[in-house]
Amino acid sequence: MRQLDLVVIVLYLVVIAYVGLRLSGKQKSAKDYFVGEGRLPWWTVSFSVVATETSVLTVISVPGGAYSGQGFGNVELALGYVIGRVVVATVLIPLYKRGGFVSAYQYLGERFGLKLQGLASITFVFTRLLAEGVRLFASAIPIKLLLDEFGLHVGYQAIIVVLTLITVVYTYLGGIKAVIWTDAIQMGLYLGGAILAIAVLSHAVGFDGYSQALDAGKFQLFDTNLNLAHVLTSPFALPTAIIGGAIFAMASHGSDQLIVQRILSTRTLREGQKAMISSGVFVVIQFAAFSLVGALLWSYNKGQTFKELGLASSDNLYPSFILHALPVGISGLLVAGILGAAMGSLSSALNSMSNSTVADFIHSFFRKVPSDDAMLRLARVMTLVWAVLMAIFACAFSSSTGNVYLTGLTIAGYTYGALLGAFLLGRLVKRANQVDAFIAFLVTVAVMTYIVRYVKIDVTTAGTTTATAIAAQWLVPIGVLITLVVGTVASLFHPAPENPYDHRRTDEVDDDVATTPAGRA
Repeated sequence: MRQLDLVVIVLYLVVIAYVGLRLSGKQKSAKDYFVGEGRLPWWTVSFSVVATETSVLTVISVPGGAYSGQGFGNVELALGYVIGRVVVATVLIPLYKRGGFVSAYQYLGERFGLKLQGLASITFVFTRLLAEGVRLFASAIPIKLLLDEFGLHVGYQAIIVVLTLITVVYTYLGGIKAVIWTDAIQMGLYLGGAILAIAVLSHAVGFDGYSQALDAGKFQLFDTNLNLAHVLTSPFALPTAIIGGAIFAMASHGSDQLIVQRILSTRTLREGQKAMISSGVFVVIQFAAFSLVGALLWSYNKGQTFKELGLASSDNLYPSFILHALPVGISGLLVAGILGAAMGSLSSALNSMSNSTVADFIHSFFRKVPSDDAMLRLARVMTLVWAVLMAIFACAFSSSTGNVYLTGLTIAGYTYGALLGAFLLGRLVKRANQVDAFIAFLVTVAVMTYIVRYVKIDVTTAGTTTATAIAAQWLVPIGVLITLVVGTVASLFHPAPENPYDHRRTDEVDDDVATTPAGRA
């Protein structure tokens, strides 16, 4: 009967590609390809933001984390994310909308110069290659489990290649419109799958199952252990989740083109702000849903360890339940939901990396800018190029990867602090120029690379002391602080500019009129 699951999955892949192309229409320009001429509804953009940041990392890792002892810590973390999005909506989105930008880094070009814009773009695409490589590998986990059910022992690499090929079809032809509309559909599918899993598990474990999970601490929301070493190393310690999570969200949603591009496709500033803040609310809901799945799975499996269940890691827990405990056909639909999360983040990454290449890199390093038709063709070519590179990176990660959710956060720690720090340096230090920002940016990336790879803190647990890495949420604040300090100090070695960058235009955006300047695609 597993053939029915495969049929469901194949049908889903065909339908989602067809729907994406039908809803996208024909792209007439590079700006249309990248931001849909700024005419997409805020609610679809909000769903796309959630689908873009969710990927498979959340879908398969959060239930496993809740099962193994994190409880509802991810919900606590999401509360910090909401705070960070409010700041982004208030401070940074007006900068982008009033400039008619198609890339977040065009602000850096306007403030500091094109060379820093190009550097930020290069940093973004490199970080995306690493982070999306982890995400793409993670998406192959449930598919491999399903194929193993048939005795088809297909390697992760082959699955990654096929998944990339299917996604690139509608991304290449449909641009951002196809990406956003399919993201909205895919978010509904994987979140609906979580709700269905909750219903099945609730029926199986009953009220006693909820009570047992509660007594075992699986519903714990706040980690109030304020020991300094614990706060610095645990992703779910209260200050880490709220403060570190808020600053992390400021970087991921205010200085990462992957998310900013979605917001730039809304009609007005106010709609962009609504899309940003509402996406945070939806993330809280979905973290709660997937955490509840993990808590109920603990009761369902009577608290057995992953080893006792025959699972290689926590990331196999939810996919294994889908394949072995749900009716045939339904399990195929939920696997399709996981695929939807994977395809949503992959298509978003491909389009935003192509965008950054064309809007930032070309403008920064080449004097002659191609015509709009040539830019559109280049955008599509770069979509293919990044798709190939993404698959290569994903195959490299497939050899050894731990918890993919935390791995993804750690990768962002290398560069997010420098990116957000550059934006804040431009806003807060008026005397800073391009050289100051360049020096601060490079110093921050170098220092953060050392911190991520080598800095450990001794933590005492159950009578034993172990060296533990700094929590991923603190990496961004550390990076921001380094950028601001180095940039400010560097700015003291030259005279203040006669005409510092004028911030007043930020407040001239008309909330009620669509922002439709030609932009700089």
